[in-house]
Amino acid sequence: MVFVFVNWELIDIFALLNRLHSQISYIFSISPFMNKHLLLTGIFVLSLFFTFQLSAQVGINTDGSSPDNSAMLDVKSSNKGVLIPRMSAAQISAIINPANGLQVFCTTDSKMYIFLASVGQWKEVAYGTGIIIPPFTCGNPFTDIRDGKIYNTVLIGTQCWFSQNINLGARINGSSSQTNNGIFEKYCYNDDENMCTIYGGLYQWDEAMQYSTTEGVKGICPTGWHLPTDAEWTTLTTFLGGEAIAGGKMKEAGLAHWKSPNTGATNSSSFSALPGGSTYGSGSFGNLAYNAFFWASSQYDVSYRWGRSLDNYVENVIRNYYYKTNGFSVRCLND
Repeated sequence: MVFVFVNWELIDIFALLNRLHSQISYIFSISPFMNKHLLLTGIFVLSLFFTFQLSAQVGINTDGSSPDNSAMLDVKSSNKGVLIPRMSAAQISAIINPANGLQVFCTTDSKMYIFLASVGQWKEVAYGTGIIIPPFTCGNPFTDIRDGKIYNTVLIGTQCWFSQNINLGARINGSSSQTNNGIFEKYCYNDDENMCTIYGGLYQWDEAMQYSTTEGVKGICPTGWHLPTDAEWTTLTTFLGGEAIAGGKMKEAGLAHWKSPNTGATNSSSFSALPGGSTYGSGSFGNLAYNAFFWASSQYDVSYRWGRSLDNYVENVIRNYYYKTNGFSVRCLND
């Protein structure tokens, strides 16, 4: 139920009541045969007179509270907002003598405007950088606000994974090293951007980690996600029955991307692993359609890092350590 409260502030209430008494007495003294329409008209005029003698505060809410003393209009809600008038740019321009401070939402460019009489112009109300991120439910698509790309997600056991390889950053040639320059950089297989669209980017370990060495760091993943640790990869494969068979449950089924025989591939986990291959830091690419390589955020030693790989000939997951300058795929795990 919605409550609308009006707090009336009477102005010289006794004088007002005296006036009302005089007016009503006058109407009834005119004639006992007075036309009823004249009576109704008189009452309407009196109601207008009564209204103009008062000032009001209005509260609209569902909790039954009175409007705040400092507000003429106090609207409270836990699940709805307030809409100001929405008009096209042409309709806004056609407003005659807009009041100073008049606000509207322009449907032509999806921006808010306020009229400033001092300059005689509608001025855009600038938006800040803050955003409200809606609650995320695993299994729903996730939008990376950094570039607008949308990733499918999947709940496997108690872990929520991207079911696609991340594809973030500016493409650089495989002959160049990714560097700590404040820019997200990626390799695309054979230096072809279209390959990133299908398989995601390939990243050297340092770039994937965004030059941190902390296990489970966010790295190139979006806020709320991180690079899985070696232990978290083990949690995944254990849930899927162990390394000996987990790969088949993780690989995309069929031969659309994997080379034959794609042994054991059922994708029953919906992890949807694709064989994006790798690069070796010298401009050479290899293993497309044969292998999927994924980084873990755990170090093996000074030069090598843990990872996982899948192969078209076997259904197992291979846990191994790899030279950190290799370019591998990245899967993000929800925090």
